[in-house]
Amino acid sequence: MRVKASSGAIELVQATGGKLFVRAKRARCCYGSITLLETSSEPGDRSFRRVQASGIELYLEDGLRDPEVLELDIGGLGRKRVRAYWNGCAYVV
Repeated sequence: MRVKASSGAIELVQATGGKLFVRAKRARCCYGSITLLETSSEPGDRSFRRVQASGIELYLEDGLRDPEVLELDIGGLGRKRVRAYWNGCAYVV
């Protein structure tokens, strides 16, 4: 797995403690279920494994397979957040 993080994403993670946890969030929609990616600076009650990334401590939720590329960027209106993309998609493929 390759991690591709924007400088803004790295700066935001470093400003909030230097750790980023990426977890799966399953949702149902009109065509069935979809798995989206959600990020946090805290692990909550889930278990994670550490993955290699430059400049930050990055953790991927146990049970998620590795994408070819995990992209990290800044998104959101108003309050900026780190967004994770699975092989370029906002959902797990």
